[in-house]
Amino acid sequence: MQTMQERITEWTNFLFIYKFALDEIDTKLTILNEEFQFVHQHNPIEHIKSRIKSPDSIREKLERKGLEVTVENAREHIHDIAGIRVMCSFVSDIYKIFEIISNQDDLRVLRVKDYIKNPKENGYQSLHLIVEVPVFLSNRMEKVKVEIQIRTVAMDFWASLEHKIYYKFDKTVPKHLTDQLKETAEMVKYLDEKMKRLKDELEQFKEEDTSVDDVQPLLQLL
Repeated sequence: MQTMQERITEWTNFLFIYKFALDEIDTKLTILNEEFQFVHQHNPIEHIKSRIKSPDSIREKLERKGLEVTVENAREHIHDIAGIRVMCSFVSDIYKIFEIISNQDDLRVLRVKDYIKNPKENGYQSLHLIVEVPVFLSNRMEKVKVEIQIRTVAMDFWASLEHKIYYKFDKTVPKHLTDQLKETAEMVKYLDEKMKRLKDELEQFKEEDTSVDDVQPLLQLL
């Protein structure tokens, strides 16, 4: 029978490994973003946020699954303990980042859910990946699962608002609000498409214009 202190130590060590996995992914994405800027004069990544589920959240999820609350069950059955969210300017950047991640030799993509091509019923859009990243410790190597969500800034703004509304109403949201959320999701999609067309036109103008210096400040705004 484990003592309380032993359980706390076990869970602390367990979650530490997920922090290291997030550090690995964060460093990798930062390097790729800077390289992309150098080669293509464009940053596909605007912001990166990361989080680790709290012990209470892990316990609640295991209990919902009807599983005993153990480190082993958490490792085996919960794949979003470590999560990283990547915000981009354009939808095309989302798939570019996905392509780059998929081509990394030390990462393995285990699962893909494309809520951009197939949005959720409420209008939610994002690309979700579960990847496996190796974490090298002093005495062993562990493969750790990390959830990566990739979305545009506009999609992230919508998702943040949707989360606040569902939290406010304890997931029982009045129909007129869910209808408005679905409507604004369509507006977000239109905005992303419009911004992409604008970017494409500016890039075409850059290629045709011999005076690149006049266009460069506009491109940098994107």
